[in-house]
Amino acid sequence: MKRSTFQFRRPAARALGLVLLATLAGGVLTACQKPVDQATPVRIGYSAWPGWFPWQVTETKKLFTAAAVPVKLQWFDGYLDSINALSAGQLDCNSQTLNDTISSIAAGADLQVVMMNDFSTGNDQIIAAPGINSIADLKGKKVAAEEGTVDHYLLLMVLKQAGLSAKDITFVPLETGAAAAAFAAGKVDAAGVYAPFTTQALKRPGAKALTTSREHPGAISDLLVCRRDFVAKHPEKIQKVVNAWFATLAMIKQDPAGTLPILVERSGVSEAEFKEYNAGTTIQTLEQNRQGFKPGNTMLSMPHAAEQISVFLVGTGLAKTKPDLSHLFNSQFVDAVK
Repeated sequence: MKRSTFQFRRPAARALGLVLLATLAGGVLTACQKPVDQATPVRIGYSAWPGWFPWQVTETKKLFTAAAVPVKLQWFDGYLDSINALSAGQLDCNSQTLNDTISSIAAGADLQVVMMNDFSTGNDQIIAAPGINSIADLKGKKVAAEEGTVDHYLLLMVLKQAGLSAKDITFVPLETGAAAAAFAAGKVDAAGVYAPFTTQALKRPGAKALTTSREHPGAISDLLVCRRDFVAKHPEKIQKVVNAWFATLAMIKQDPAGTLPILVERSGVSEAEFKEYNAGTTIQTLEQNRQGFKPGNTMLSMPHAAEQISVFLVGTGLAKTKPDLSHLFNSQFVDAVK
């Protein structure tokens, strides 16, 4: 999927199992190098998702400087490119989903989650044709989604909750834009898609969302993920980056008039469009972060969610064996924020 003129969207292949672990023959991208290690910036990647746009406020308002941490913030037009850059060592940290992080670990990456940015709470939807009024009604129907993506995961999760499995539907693997178009044209009975393709799918007369990520908080989470060796070598820098993020959230809350234009400009859409899609994303507070790192039995607990996602990876053949998650979560940084 190529980037469209509509810039505020979950980019191409926000997907599980699509990580291409690049091999560097040399020439790793570096930020402005200085002889003193403390002056070497932390290289952080981010791309077009509302839960990550606050990083632009952090940079514009010089909150990294206020936190006394040098940072090279790198924007990626393609989300998958940012994942590959982290895997290749071209970034120290990246903004990405829990799903994709586990997929990377299954492929051999050594990563740690140091902070949660947000939960998708409405921007991912299972949309169905007239006459289909529940997930159970999908039995025997044609359902399209991009295979391996978080929306495919959402689909399989709700099928299981309804007492069904993937074998109870006719799954039609299509790129997300094509899935929305196929549904709108009446070629499939339902589709799992994310904003803004939800808008396209809902143009089909009588179409409706059977369920959205709003009803399944924590199923799709967006995070700051770092290379574990970098975290071990530079914990003080990671702490300051995390401190700067929460200072950013405080500034956005205290000064909406001064920060909203920055968010809107980074999104590349109108203010009205930004607010519409932003409503489907819930930024996680400091307390929600602290709770999210703890063990639990719901998807609000990242360790629990990670276990469920690992089962999904193996069950769909995207991972041969369950990845080792024993070093994945590092709560020390959110715990230390004051």
